[in-house]
Amino acid sequence: MAQGNVTEQLLLWPDGTPGAKGSTDLDRPALSVFLPEEEKAVGTGVVIFPGGGYAHLAMDHEGRQVAEWLNDLGIAAFIVKYRLGSRYNHPNQLNDAQRAIRMVRSRAGEWGIEADRIGILGFSAGGHLASTAGTHFTDGRIDADRPVEQVGSRPDFMILIYPVITMKTDYTHQGSRNNLLGTDPSDELVEQLSNEIQVTQRTPPTFLVHGTNDKGVPVQNSLKFYKSLLEHQVPAEMHLFEDGPHGFGLAPDDPELSQWPLLCELWMESRGLLSD
Repeated sequence: MAQGNVTEQLLLWPDGTPGAKGSTDLDRPALSVFLPEEEKAVGTGVVIFPGGGYAHLAMDHEGRQVAEWLNDLGIAAFIVKYRLGSRYNHPNQLNDAQRAIRMVRSRAGEWGIEADRIGILGFSAGGHLASTAGTHFTDGRIDADRPVEQVGSRPDFMILIYPVITMKTDYTHQGSRNNLLGTDPSDELVEQLSNEIQVTQRTPPTFLVHGTNDKGVPVQNSLKFYKSLLEHQVPAEMHLFEDGPHGFGLAPDDPELSQWPLLCELWMESRGLLSD
């Protein structure tokens, strides 16, 4: 696999982060840009949300390694360093995610990608943030002064790997819920961020991977989301592994789990995302 190199590191909010509680690195969400070799580029981009329970970010095995894999396929990759709890709660994380998608879309031509071939990929709590972005998107404002605000935040496809989906207590990941919503969220907020009940026909096509014996984030998170996608006639593909402990990333050393990137590649190819 080719070694990915950071082409640029950009602040998501260069003119000041809305709702910032300070000026440290934790208060400055950013985007790391990984571009493929020009001769490999296929014109697709993927925005990556590493996991970490909304408490930290697994920037290597759910970030850089994933960007390198995508670059090897000719896909431009963008890793998001989003704000974390308990310092920041919803909607700051969603604001960062939407801003990242808009930034990539507004600069698509500069980075050699098509504005309608921008997907998102999230692991664990990053999967929750990705599924939130895929169910709580907004359109751009044509009359906005800045190009980044003129484009919409709807992703064109989603890849969710052992994602947190629900904030309801039956199957949620409690640490992610506490960090995102606080320890005593309202019923309305829990409903709003339980993304299995936020799916519509405009939710983008989705690829899901989960381990049946995941003890960190129960597999029911993916099952519920997949069922809702089917009910709303959203194209979806799901792969469940009998033995898939939480946090396996690309699982390069596991002969079975390491097949999911290939399955995902085939899914993207079937959707025309790997040809220029």
